[in-house]
Amino acid sequence: MHGVDATGPAAHSGAVAARTVAFVAFPGVQPLDLAGPHEVFAGAARWAAHHRPADPGYALRVVAAGPGPGPVPAESGLRLFAEPLSDPDGIDTLVLPGGDGVWAAAEDDILLRWIGEAAAAARRVATVCTGAALAAAAGLLDGRRVTTHWAGAGRLAREHPGVTVDPDPIWIRDGDVWTSAGVTSGIDLALALVEDDLGAEAAQVVARWLVVFLRRPGGQSQFASPVWSEPVERPPIRAAQDLIHADPGADLSVPALARHAGLSARHFTRLFHLEVGEPPGRYVERVRVEAARRLLEEGGTTVDVVARRCGFGAAETLRRAFHRHVGVSPAAYRERFAPPVV
Repeated sequence: MHGVDATGPAAHSGAVAARTVAFVAFPGVQPLDLAGPHEVFAGAARWAAHHRPADPGYALRVVAAGPGPGPVPAESGLRLFAEPLSDPDGIDTLVLPGGDGVWAAAEDDILLRWIGEAAAAARRVATVCTGAALAAAAGLLDGRRVTTHWAGAGRLAREHPGVTVDPDPIWIRDGDVWTSAGVTSGIDLALALVEDDLGAEAAQVVARWLVVFLRRPGGQSQFASPVWSEPVERPPIRAAQDLIHADPGADLSVPALARHAGLSARHFTRLFHLEVGEPPGRYVERVRVEAARRLLEEGGTTVDVVARRCGFGAAETLRRAFHRHVGVSPAAYRERFAPPVV
């Protein structure tokens, strides 16, 4: 890994400094926790350079504790090149990835001290997967609600009782601290950070480059799957979309969504169709099918249970909707994609 000169033309004039994003590496880091968000910010930097030359974009650094620059072994054996820890002044966003080695890294006093100094100087801190353990050990999460990989949530909660650990959402923002769930959710979080900085268009373009969904909203289950859609800027409709993604099994009738959006049912339906490009009922069905698809992939759950959890009520209703959107029955899909029973 190496830094990307993402300053763009305006930054070279000395007018505005690039947003420096610093990623902390350590032996046993999960490489995708680092590389996924890194590529999102790198893509956003390229977008800014071409489409918003007055914006300096991002400058990326990978740092690690140690005597000098060199390779850091990741948990898979991949080696990531990192700079030594240095003066944290100027860091805009501090990113703490996870991995098998995070628990040992969380006992490194030198690293924790630097993380604390960097967090104090930075505008925000973001953690990916079990990287929340590093932030907690550095004292950054006390009194906050955070998420992490479901497999590490129990340990994080036990070792840091002052932290409220919610193992379900894709990502959570609590003030200037953003935390995300396992591995690929770091990409979701980074896209949200880019959207916060540069707007929905930049995040949308980067998501398309990476062939991922733009938005799996904070609060959405780690085991639900998103539906691709153009970002909606109008707050009432955006709020309704976020509610749909957060809990596909909830009451998502037009009256319920309209109440959540603070609109009359008739006005909500018209505005939703105008903004999203399809009626709310069709959009809800697509989201529910995607949520059902992921549950079926996980295995161990009957089609009847999947139908109830995803808001279809009955298995036959799920079967018809699944055929419309996926082209096969839920049972056939589960047989193809669920792990074998041993």
